[in-house]
Amino acid sequence: MKIAFQMDPIQSVDINADSSFRLAEEAQARGHTLFFYSPDKLAYDEGRILARGHWFTVQRVQGDHASLGTEVEVDLAEMDVVWLRQDPPFDMHYITSTHLLDRLKGKALVVNDPFWVRNYPEKLLVLDFPDLTPPTMIARDLSTIKAFKARYGDVILKPLYGNGGAGVFRLDANDRNLTSLHELFTGFSREPLIVQKFLPDVSAGDKRVILVDGEPVGAINRVPAEGETRSNMHVGGRPEKIGLSDRDREICARIGPLLREKGQVFVGIDVIGDYLTEINVTSPTGIQELERFDGTNVAEKIWQAIEAKL
Repeated sequence: MKIAFQMDPIQSVDINADSSFRLAEEAQARGHTLFFYSPDKLAYDEGRILARGHWFTVQRVQGDHASLGTEVEVDLAEMDVVWLRQDPPFDMHYITSTHLLDRLKGKALVVNDPFWVRNYPEKLLVLDFPDLTPPTMIARDLSTIKAFKARYGDVILKPLYGNGGAGVFRLDANDRNLTSLHELFTGFSREPLIVQKFLPDVSAGDKRVILVDGEPVGAINRVPAEGETRSNMHVGGRPEKIGLSDRDREICARIGPLLREKGQVFVGIDVIGDYLTEINVTSPTGIQELERFDGTNVAEKIWQAIEAKL
C-alpha cells in the first residue's frame, strides 16, 4: 500500500520514543511505501486534496533514521492510507486540516477518522462518560471557576486544547494564584479552561492505556518526577511497566465500542487511580514504551486493524 504521514518533521523525531516513527517502521517492514508531508504543505486545489512532501524510507539509526526523496506533489486520493499524526495544539490550523482530509472519504482511509478527531478532542470526549471521570468543569468566567475550586479545594487547571503537560497547574486549598493564572491564559487565548478535582493517586502514576480499534492492548505507567504533579514524559515523567487492572478494562469496555464506531483506530487514554481523565485521539503516543516493557508489537496490531478495514 501507499501510506502518507501528515506529521511534524520526521527528521527530528526521537526514534526510541516516537510512535509515528514506529508506525512507519512497521509499515515499511510489511512492504508498504511511505510518504511524508507536514501540515502546512496540505492544500485543496479545485476539488483535489494535494500535499507537497517526500517519499521516504526509515532505519533505526538516530540522526540517519529517515531518508527523504526529492520534494514532489501528490494527490492524497491516490494513497491507500493517510495518517493524521501531527501533534497539537488543537488550533484552527489543526481543525482546518481535518476538514480537508474529510474530503478523502471513500478514496483513502484517513486514520484516525478526521471528522471524529475534530469533534472528539482529548479533554471533551470524556464528558460523555461523567461517571468514569473526576469532577470536571469547562469555563472561561473567573467567578465560575472560583466556585468550582471552592467546592473541591484542590484542583488541576489546564488549557482545554493543550498537550504534553504544558500549562498544567495544581491549585491547592492554600493557593493564591488562580486570578493571575486566569489573566495569563485569557490574555493570549479566547478558549475556555478545564478544571478538575485533583486526584492524589497521581503520585503513584498516570496510566496510559492503549486501545487498537476499541480494544485495550496494554498500558504503561507514567510517574511524576520528584516535586512534580505532571506525569507527562515530555516534562520528565518516568515510564514504568504496569498491567491492566479490572477498572482499566471496565473503562475500555465502556468507551471502546464508540471509538471503533467512529474510526479511532489508535487511541491512548489516561487513567489516574480509578478515573478516566483524557481520551487522546489526535496524536497518541506510548507504543514503543509498551513494546519494550511487555513485548507487545502494538504497531503490528494497528496495521493489522487497518489492513483488515481495507
